[in-house]
Amino acid sequence: MAQPQNVSHLPASGAERELRVQLAAAYRLVDHFGWTELIYGHLTARVPGPEHHFLINPYGLNYDEVCASNLVKIDLEGNVIGQSDYPVSRAGFVIHSAVHMADSEANQCVMHTHTRAGMAVAALEDGLLPISMTSTGFFGKIAYHDYEGVSLYEDERDRLLASLGDKRAMILRNHGLLTVGRTVAEAFLHLYRLERACQVQLDAMAAGKVRVMSDEIAAKSGRDTDRFSEMEVRDGSGVGSLEFAALMRKLDRIDDSYRA
Repeated sequence: MAQPQNVSHLPASGAERELRVQLAAAYRLVDHFGWTELIYGHLTARVPGPEHHFLINPYGLNYDEVCASNLVKIDLEGNVIGQSDYPVSRAGFVIHSAVHMADSEANQCVMHTHTRAGMAVAALEDGLLPISMTSTGFFGKIAYHDYEGVSLYEDERDRLLASLGDKRAMILRNHGLLTVGRTVAEAFLHLYRLERACQVQLDAMAAGKVRVMSDEIAAKSGRDTDRFSEMEVRDGSGVGSLEFAALMRKLDRIDDSYRA
């Protein structure tokens, strides 16, 4: 597939190059799973190093046009670091910089989508319900943030961060989904599971009366899910690494241009 001109500097090697490849892969996977809404929504990742810089998609490109070299590096004020012919979405900057400015080890990557299922659950008064095994992974671990309109104003950043707290995911009410993680792989695994939980909930609600788990069972299931994920990565590669590596192999078979 022909790509737009890559105008940013792609390091020859090192942690930033690997991060760029992984984040570009996440954009392609969001496109692969049909979670895009035109050019909107963003996935960002903190660049290793002392500076508070993070990578974001070039505004105006489709997700299947994003690759490692055209990701834009910006600071917490929205200034582009280096060179890029592409602008950055103002709303994307506000939401993502809110999380990155806290400099939390747990929130190195932030993913925000406007999927049909995610926006639908975000419009429900009760939000996400513990009705599936997947949803229990978020029992007691999901935050909510009330809609304030399109996120264009920096004063919302403190409120977004306060709403998120120490949770791994947040439903932006009447808006969409947001997940965080220590790595791209972890944040993507959370996003996949949250999106699937929303899809299952809507399917179940459309089919009949839903069976809501007790708090005790939902909490136990959530703990066991976390324990299983941690047991699978005893080599220290991190939560979500096995799943994400498998997905990157899938991408490589389909189209590996995201690596460029």
